[in-house]
Amino acid sequence: MTAYLEADDRPGTFVSHAFDEHLVDLGEIRMNYATAGDPAAPALLLIPGQSESWWGYEPAMPLLAEHFHVHAVDLRGQGRSTWTPGRYTIDVFGADLERFIDLVIGRPTLVSGMSSGGVLSAWLSAFAKPGAIRGAVWEDPPVFASQTTPAVGPGIRQAIGPVFTAWNTWLGDQWKVGDLDGLMRAMPTALPPEILRALASMIPPPAPDAAPPPGQNLREYDPEWGRAFVSGAATASCDHETMLRHVRVPVLFTHHFRTVDEQTGRLVGASTDQQARRACELVTEAGQRVDYRSFPDMPHSMHEHAPKQYVETLLDWVATLENEESR
Repeated sequence: MTAYLEADDRPGTFVSHAFDEHLVDLGEIRMNYATAGDPAAPALLLIPGQSESWWGYEPAMPLLAEHFHVHAVDLRGQGRSTWTPGRYTIDVFGADLERFIDLVIGRPTLVSGMSSGGVLSAWLSAFAKPGAIRGAVWEDPPVFASQTTPAVGPGIRQAIGPVFTAWNTWLGDQWKVGDLDGLMRAMPTALPPEILRALASMIPPPAPDAAPPPGQNLREYDPEWGRAFVSGAATASCDHETMLRHVRVPVLFTHHFRTVDEQTGRLVGASTDQQARRACELVTEAGQRVDYRSFPDMPHSMHEHAPKQYVETLLDWVATLENEESR
């Protein structure tokens, strides 16, 4: 069994950021996080996507800090949080976040997660203890599409799975291979042409002067995450249809760039229109309000590539929640 890795085991991996970072001991893992804003303001938990550390939210955090006490986390296996081989599942990630809310935030919170973090936002919407979550933003979540055999539409192997497989192949579990240059050289031939054609729209490259340096997110990511999702291990105990039927809080679902290749049926994007529609139907059937917003030209991460629009979208929706709560 490969040993767990702490941030101190890989000190040369990291770069500095504008916000101070903290570690909290959750029992099995140490979770890294950054905060911004007035502690007296409403609480907001930000959950990054796969291969994204907390600092993916750095462009949006100063704007959010004007309205919220913000907590942005590194999930296990990402950033400075503990890397735990064999322990990357949606249910395990969700339990970590529940402990974090209890130990660090300590009061009802809004949650906003992107991509795999959006699925975890959905998990908290459904399975967090009563009263812990006020409402949840699902930013371009791969509902159904991150499962291997979903109830609706294409699964992960017919979607972004080849990207995760390439990361795991050239980098190896816990970066045991670590061939980042080889990965970059191999991507044009390792990925299906339909993914290559659309990937720049879904995940645009960062600006040349953007900090931190290119590839930093992958250096802070255990590629076993990708293998766990493509193999189905990450989602085996968390059926999305069941999860969505148990949602107990209001939801904002933002749906970004997506295309389905006519010849192969491959999805490039987080979820198809059919998958998003079915997710919203299930939340409604569960008796909860769901606000669906389509941004078909938006990259996968609105909070990173269009932070002002992300914050405005979140604030508009939160205002409607607060109006309902005040009645």
